[in-house]
Formats: sequence, C-alpha cells, structure tokens
Amino acid sequence: MKNLLIICPTFPPNNAVDMHRVRQGVNYWKSFGWNPIVVGVEPHLTEFPKEEILLKTIPQGLETYHVKAFSTKYTRKIGLGDLGLRSIHFYRKKVNKIINQKEKEGNSIQLIYFSTTTFSLCILGAYWKKKFKIPYIIDMQDPWHSEYYMTRPKSERPSKFWFSYRLHKFLEPIAMKKVNGIVSVSEGYCKNLQERYPTTITPQNCITLPFGAFDKDFEVADTLKYQNPFFVQNKKQIHLVYAGVAGEYMRTASSIIFEVIKKGLNKKKELYSKLKLHFIGTNYDSLNPSPRLLPIAKEFGVEDIVHEHVRRIDYLKVLHVLQKADGLLMFGTIDKNYTASKLYPYILSKKPICAIFYEKSSAVSILRKTNAGVVIPFLEENYNQDKINEAYTIFTDYLENIEETPKTDWKAFEPYTAKEMTRKQAEFFDKIINK
Repeated sequence: MKNLLIICPTFPPNNAVDMHRVRQGVNYWKSFGWNPIVVGVEPHLTEFPKEEILLKTIPQGLETYHVKAFSTKYTRKIGLGDLGLRSIHFYRKKVNKIINQKEKEGNSIQLIYFSTTTFSLCILGAYWKKKFKIPYIIDMQDPWHSEYYMTRPKSERPSKFWFSYRLHKFLEPIAMKKVNGIVSVSEGYCKNLQERYPTTITPQNCITLPFGAFDKDFEVADTLKYQNPFFVQNKKQIHLVYAGVAGEYMRTASSIIFEVIKKGLNKKKELYSKLKLHFIGTNYDSLNPSPRLLPIAKEFGVEDIVHEHVRRIDYLKVLHVLQKADGLLMFGTIDKNYTASKLYPYILSKKPICAIFYEKSSAVSILRKTNAGVVIPFLEENYNQDKINEAYTIFTDYLENIEETPKTDWKAFEPYTAKEMTRKQAEFFDKIINK
C-alpha cells in the first residue's frame, strides 16, 4: 500500500467547495492501492462554515492531521486573510515531522497531492521535493494565476485584486516549475499551464477529471431533520432552484433566462406566472453580502418571481432543497474552461435540469451524453433575438414537462462517479511515481 499525503486545508467539518474531491476520494483510495493521509487546517482557524454531519461521509479510521494558522483577528489588521499564507509556516513544520516519522517507521510517503484552491500552499511542493525527494501533484480546480480579470472592467474585479494578481503571478512559477503532475477539472487549465511551463508540464503528466458523483451524500442528507425554509411544494407554483455562487461572470447566462421569462410572461402567462426562482448561497463575501442575480432580474422586470438568499447554507441541506424543488437551474460563464462542480449532485437529485452554458463547456457534453437535462447553449456575450427565440422554445418545453422524471442514462453516467474518478486518479498517480 502506497502512502498518499494530501494537503487539503478545508477538509471537513469545513463546508468548502474545494475539499469535495478529497472528501469523496478518501472513501475509495485504499481499494486502488493508495493509503490517504490528510493534512488540514484546524477547523476553527478557517473562515469557512462548519458542517459537522459531513464527517459522516468519510471513513472511520482515516489518518488525519491538523495544522495551526495565524488568526485573522490579527492578520486582518494588515489586510491578510488568505488561509494559505496564514498556515504555510505551520504546514511546513507539521509535514516535515510527518514525513520524517513515516521514514523512521519504514512506511514512507510516495506522493504529495495538493487538492485546494488555496494555491499559495502549493509552493511547499517544490520545497518538500528538494528536501525529501518526494514528487508532488497539484489539483487545479480553478486557475491560479489568471489574466481573466485583466480583460474585465475594474468594477467586476474581486476585492484586493491588485495584490492577489501580483502574488499569484509570483508564486505560481515556484510550484509549477518543479511539479510532477497536474490534475484539473478543465482541459483548458491544463493547456494554459502547458503553454506557460512547457519544460515541466506536458500532456503526458496532465489529466482532466471533474468532481465525481457521490451518492453517499444523498444517503446522509436523507437523515437530516431539515425544514426547507425557502418554499412549500404545491401544484400552483413551479419552484426552480439554483444553488451556488454567482456574479457578473454569469450575466450572459442569467440574462438569457430572464429575457426568456419576460417573453414567456407575455406569450404564455398562465404557465410562466407559476414560476418562482430561488437562488441560494450566491455570495461568499461575508463583508459585502449583496444580491448577485436579483439586480440582473430587475433589469428585465422579472424580479417579482425571484427570491435570492445570498448566504450559504450547509452542503447537505442544499441537497435536501434540491430534492424538494420542481426543477433545477444551472448558469455557466463565458469562460470556455468553466466547469460546474454542482453538476453531479444536480443529476443525482433526479430532478429536471435546465442548464444555460457556454456551448463548449464540458458540462454541456456531459448533460447531453447522460440525457440528464436540457441545455440552452450560448457562444458569446452578445446574444441576438434568434438565440432568445431558440432559448424560449427550449425553456417552455422544459416547463411544460417538468413533472416528468428525467430519463437519465445511468450507464452513461457511471464514468462520472466519484469511485471511477478516484480510480483514474490512482492510475495517473501510479504512472507519475513510476516515471
């Protein structure tokens, strides 16, 4: 059994999007010849919501360690909130100790795997590789250094963009020039890195793997005694749910659906007046918890059917709400590399899905292959009236048949399960360490 040391600072009970691949994978790694050892940050020192029930989704006896981090009570005074920068010193010390101890026991670490969007920690991979001769792999769930916001208006840039842009531009090469392999949710992220670091990152040491579908989450969610606070199911209304972060980068997709609804309220009022759209957990910024999609809905005059709950709710509670909805909405971005981690939970909910996505997104091909939902595709920011007419036809048909259970091809869906994704990771990791 080979030892896999996993750097995942937001591991449960944290409720953070970037820990789900690890949370799912630890249930299967041993069956594929790898013993997972997870190193996270002390939960109370992260700024993520805590969801204790998530601990029921990981196996008992999992070898887990926690490191400290400088408290934001003090670091915020100098404008520093980044979890990676706050914990990197403690990670270095703790992992040094773990590696040394494992070597003394004759049970050494074969590979270090960074699975986090706290990318600043990844520079430790180069340090540990030099010190201990251990290869490392980085999981790219988002871009690290990206030029995307440099092409956007200043009003659309995240807070502290000036600092973060320069920091990422400086740190990324430190990690990428020594990395042994890349796992990515998007083929586009791999290609960008191959162009940027051609001597170390090649097609042979990259693999594209989206998050997997993990049905155990629904089993645990079913044990929750949770009263859905957003709506009550009834035949007089059609409740559609979108759960997840949103923003200006989803303007194209959300504008298409709002314009379609505006048209529907004029042409098929009886059907469209039943609509209630619920957007949940759209803003992760605790300092500025303003609505993200409601202002766009107001531009089209359809705000009366929109309810936006900007605060995040627990992940398993989200699954509960999805199962109570009549249908589910998904919004993509104009970034062709964007993939939606929520896709698989949506499919497993067995609810009718309507996805408004960039035509070349992997989510579009997956939905079409599995027949798990309908797609309203777009190719550019500026869509014309023909596109709206096409979208109107698709969405109206979706609403008229919303009571039907999706005819999902579950055999076609098997390659997208968490177990299958972990198997592919294990094969990839074997290849990397055997080079």
